[in-house]
Amino acid sequence: MMVRVADRISNIQFTSALLGGAGLAGIAAAVPSLEVKNNFFVNPSTNKRFQVVGVAYQPGGSAGYNPEESKDPLSDGEVCKRDAALMQTLGLNAIRVYNLNPDINHDECASVFNAAGMYMLLDVNSPLSGESINSGEPWTSYYASYLNRTFAVVEAFKDYPNTLAFFAGNEVIDNVDAGETVPPYMRAVTRDLKNYIAKHSSRSIPVGYSAADVRDILFDSWNYLQCSMNGSSSDMSHADLFALNSYSWCGESSFTESGYNTLVDGFQGSTVPVFYSEYGCNEPYPRLFDEVQSIYSSNMTDVFSGGIVYEYSQETSNYGLVKIYDNGTAQLLDDYHTLANQLAKLDFESIQDTEIDDSLLVTDLVECEASLITEDSFNDNFTIPSLPPNTSTILENGVDPAPSGSIISIDDYSFSYTILDVDGAEIADIKVAALDDNDINSSGANGQDISSDSGSGSDSDSGDEDAAAGITAPTMGVMIAAVAGMLAVL
Repeated sequence: MMVRVADRISNIQFTSALLGGAGLAGIAAAVPSLEVKNNFFVNPSTNKRFQVVGVAYQPGGSAGYNPEESKDPLSDGEVCKRDAALMQTLGLNAIRVYNLNPDINHDECASVFNAAGMYMLLDVNSPLSGESINSGEPWTSYYASYLNRTFAVVEAFKDYPNTLAFFAGNEVIDNVDAGETVPPYMRAVTRDLKNYIAKHSSRSIPVGYSAADVRDILFDSWNYLQCSMNGSSSDMSHADLFALNSYSWCGESSFTESGYNTLVDGFQGSTVPVFYSEYGCNEPYPRLFDEVQSIYSSNMTDVFSGGIVYEYSQETSNYGLVKIYDNGTAQLLDDYHTLANQLAKLDFESIQDTEIDDSLLVTDLVECEASLITEDSFNDNFTIPSLPPNTSTILENGVDPAPSGSIISIDDYSFSYTILDVDGAEIADIKVAALDDNDINSSGANGQDISSDSGSGSDSDSGDEDAAAGITAPTMGVMIAAVAGMLAVL
């Protein structure tokens, strides 16, 4: 049986017991657990659609994940309070986290984002050796210890109600050569994760794939992963969702000039939710984020379910909204305000509070067959690998020892770090405002106004030929009012 480091797990269980005991008086419960209904995300209690309004969250880049230091982006509650407050004020409802350590406790961070009305979309892989599928030779990496770790990530996060989905892979099929060999292994990993969730989770959590926007293979990847063997709804190897990392809208562009129209046309008829798992060119600079108005407009929402801006923290690639200093001080960048202005223009009530239109539901499953594949060298064989040796016991009995997670009470959402505006002026007293039960964050929900009147972008209902208008930089000295958060008690 594959096991992980026992003494780390003992520390997790001890910490969880302490935190759980401290939270008996009241547990924050903001967001409802969502489900996939055909091609949409849906709140099952209201039958209303959900649109992802998210940001990629990996402070420190790949170095932010360090198993030797028991560190990942969701391991420090103080840091999460700081960042969740800035994200909540921005108007976001989701984060995507790429690299996670299942051997450490995430209760405080998961609870902070839950109280802030934000979901978590989580990758089960990491860049370290043995912790992802090798896109060049996938058969060399698909083995029991790899699956044991991916199952451990599921165990660590499955009991948080704001865990929205797991990504089985990120850009593993990133070129034509990878399209020849990787697809069957991506279906195999998807099958294994879904089977594990079905056996060991109290609720269904969707498993999907995040694709590179390589147009030669993009739609073949989608067709290969979303179809069902023999057209059966019980096929566990098909993806529950399909996302793409797309940077085709750059600077002043439009629905047609960016190629967004071809994406809408290409994904028309998808049987699973489709959304952007990354978007937001950083050249030309400054970023305009005009695509926000298009992503959440009637041009796209019949097919797409929102998107995730890349990225929260400023790293070497210069996509950040916030610069984080070594001492923990966070400084807002111009892009933060520009994005805030764009999100503030959206009608969140119509975006999130719309009941499912049954006429838009794609109910007919697509049967897997070679005719779905158009690229000559892309794999059109739907025979997928069997479980690797020594894995069936893990799948049946569960990871041993298994990490666990639960929402805990947060008594105080304040943090010790300093927040600076673009001009260096300190922003005082910002903190997460704990939302009411079943509330999801949106622009303005935090009660703190950081919008600027200096920006203007494309109207959300603009026609296909309307180019996005430019946005000038927002006023730098925007000060944020303090708001105290109250916990929603079960």
